[in-house]
Amino acid sequence: MDDIARYGAYLAEEKHASPNTVSSYLRDVTQFASYLDEQGLTLREADRETVQAYMSWMQGRGKSAASATRFLASVKSFYNFLLAEGSITENPAKGVTSAKVERKYPEILTAKEVELFLEQPQCVDAKGFRDHAMLELLYATGIRVSELISLDMDDLNLAAGFIRCESRGRERIIPLYHTAVKALQDYVRGVRPQLIADSEETALFVNMNGERMSRQGFWKIIKYYQEKAGIEKDITPHTLRHSFAVHLLENGADLRSIQEMLGHADISSTQIYTHVVKRQLKDVYQKAHPRA
Repeated sequence: MDDIARYGAYLAEEKHASPNTVSSYLRDVTQFASYLDEQGLTLREADRETVQAYMSWMQGRGKSAASATRFLASVKSFYNFLLAEGSITENPAKGVTSAKVERKYPEILTAKEVELFLEQPQCVDAKGFRDHAMLELLYATGIRVSELISLDMDDLNLAAGFIRCESRGRERIIPLYHTAVKALQDYVRGVRPQLIADSEETALFVNMNGERMSRQGFWKIIKYYQEKAGIEKDITPHTLRHSFAVHLLENGADLRSIQEMLGHADISSTQIYTHVVKRQLKDVYQKAHPRA
């Protein structure tokens, strides 16, 4: 295997990176390799000046600071891999910096907006019961959409009130609040048996054809209920995950517990929610304090 192929295998098999992360990193490195080829160089021949020149080249073609920062992370990781392997003696991307990217904080729904959103599916038919159960589960656990649609019946323990979620080589147990348990009971016992096309189907959530729910199908459900609720914020499948984390933090949950439930490998990924809470407090202060 060539360097890029070995790097891809390393990311997937040893680092247990998600398919999206692997694809993104390999795309960045491959594009850099194409640029170098035009300069008559190989990836192993690149030096610090070459990496910096490529970043300037990206900027000259209208690439955003965020794209440049992502490229730098990809290429640094690639060269660290070669360094650990003994294929090179130094990382040419070390010490290279990119323009600062303005941090965008995730969109968060207020508790009232969440309540309004979760009330939208009407439990009068199979679709309503299913959609209600999915949205309640998503907000109850903060799991990713990819994890939601990957859930099987065996991952659900309604008697004990939890789900088992396995992702990126790690398993976690996440509790469910009573309303979510009730919504899932109604769906699993009274609706799912009517929907499944095959009695051997293992998927917890299925579409109206009885097959496992897709990301695209769930995205359409989210947008439909956003419009129905009249919520102006742009709600994505990840919005309930972000709202889950911030609301737990606001109500006294510790960061480590939230990290465990979200399945973050690094606590730094979870710490962004503390910044969201602080920003919200500052906004409240500015609007409410008579001398602010």
